[in-house]
Amino acid sequence: MRMLLLSGTVLAAIGAAMLPARAADCDITVGLVMELTGPAGAYGQAGAKAVEMAFRDFNDAGGVGGCKLVTDTRDSQSQGNVAVDQATQLVNITKVPVIIGGIISSVSIPILTSVTALANVVQVSPASSSPTLTQLGRDGKTNGMFFRTITSDALQGTAAAKYALDQGLKKLAIIHVNNDFGVNMVKEFSAAFEKLGGTITSVTAYNDKQASYTAEANAAMAGEPDALYLVSYPVDGATIARAWISNGGPQKFLLNDGMNSTDFIQAVGAQYLNDAYGTSSGTAETASTKYFYENFEAFSGSIKPDAPAADRSYDAGAIVALAIAKAGKAESAAIKAAIPQVVSADGEPIYAGKAEFEKALGLIKDGKAIKYEGVIGPVSFDQYGDITGPFRLWRIQNGEVTTVGQVSAAEVTAIKDGMK
Repeated sequence: MRMLLLSGTVLAAIGAAMLPARAADCDITVGLVMELTGPAGAYGQAGAKAVEMAFRDFNDAGGVGGCKLVTDTRDSQSQGNVAVDQATQLVNITKVPVIIGGIISSVSIPILTSVTALANVVQVSPASSSPTLTQLGRDGKTNGMFFRTITSDALQGTAAAKYALDQGLKKLAIIHVNNDFGVNMVKEFSAAFEKLGGTITSVTAYNDKQASYTAEANAAMAGEPDALYLVSYPVDGATIARAWISNGGPQKFLLNDGMNSTDFIQAVGAQYLNDAYGTSSGTAETASTKYFYENFEAFSGSIKPDAPAADRSYDAGAIVALAIAKAGKAESAAIKAAIPQVVSADGEPIYAGKAEFEKALGLIKDGKAIKYEGVIGPVSFDQYGDITGPFRLWRIQNGEVTTVGQVSAAEVTAIKDGMK
């Protein structure tokens, strides 16, 4: 009897020891390549936490047949070559079916061209807006594996040009980060701005991570502009804005979407930004927006919900999670096919959070269509993985960012058609 009891105890212990291994074997790992450090570190830190929150909500709702989604998060250091190395490890060693990232275009593009497209692994970028990504799709170089939850700068630049002129900013100097994102944004903006009657007095490119940008600010003041169009990231952008103000530049600014940041406002000083205007992709608030803004700061520990890329990173995570559930397996080809299906125009609306994801999983199980309406609003993807407008128009006053209107996708298209 004693031997039997001991044997039973040993077997029970062995069985208990095996349970965590089984649970781990059931996990589905999604790769994250985020800019956790470097000039875009504020973006990547917020983005990584937002994806983790989406996965937490999804796992609490039941996951994929009881299996959890987990992240293997890597730091690109805001550098394309580092990002390629990290993505290669995720694809070749960890065997992830999806990579979420990067945040900035100069990270996402080399991941796509050097890793994910070649390996036929799905890539979803929350915030890379370069038109180059669309062109890669048109040229057949993405294998249809790329999606992004932000509109192309080809559209945002046009929306920004109209908004600037509507606010009386008719004579602009431009300072922009010297990478694919900055160059393309300025190219699209300049074409539209000048076509609509605006004047650009100077264009000054800068290289990131410099201690001072006084020389760039001084160069941009030539021609006596009415305002500065600053295409940058929060850390460098704040340094440039302070140099501009300190050297007597007009306290009027046009800003890109990533500058919609509490950190940027605090670093520059709210009193200098009461005539600062900007554009972001996204629509009117949804139930997802309310949920995210009420819960993200507590989840992240300290990151505010308006941090750059946080909102659209939650949406990227939610769409990936729902697509894996829809596919029913962690295979890239099936997930690629499922992504457009979880934002189906004729689907049942689904919002962020555990309860909504439970509802979604039930509908998927019953073979019914769903339409995830995210923190940035309802989205759909075209054949190149792009989402279309509209664009949210905002301004900064008394240290607060306020939405003041929007420009529809039709308006942007009409302006671009008129430029041909």
